[in-house]
Amino acid sequence: MLLSEFLQTRSQSIINQPVESVKSNISAEVDLPKVNEKGNSFAEELRTMLSGKSQVQFSNHAIKRLESREIDVTENDALERLNKGVELAAQKGCGQSLILVDGTAYIVSVANNKVITTVSQADLKENVFTNIDSTVIV
Repeated sequence: MLLSEFLQTRSQSIINQPVESVKSNISAEVDLPKVNEKGNSFAEELRTMLSGKSQVQFSNHAIKRLESREIDVTENDALERLNKGVELAAQKGCGQSLILVDGTAYIVSVANNKVITTVSQADLKENVFTNIDSTVIV
């Protein structure tokens, strides 16, 4: 049995219909929302998500380490340079990176855009960093 014969037997023959009538049938059946539950369009939501990804976030553990080791991320544009390092690592497809900024080490989950821990220059000696797949020096 040919496809056209099958469709005719099922009373769904749309093969011989003009394209416009097929399009109107499809749009009538499927009513896709133009906005999400927040009232944002897809483009607005995507833009929001991308802008949120541009700033690296710090885990609770990393925040505690920043405080206890007295690391100031606002000095010498360290935060901006850390973000640049995360971007470079993401472009290379890295997963977990050691990012060095002015002698301070940041272990970053690139996929989650989150600093996992930090180590000051004074605490770097005789440390072994494991479970990283890349190092970025910024």
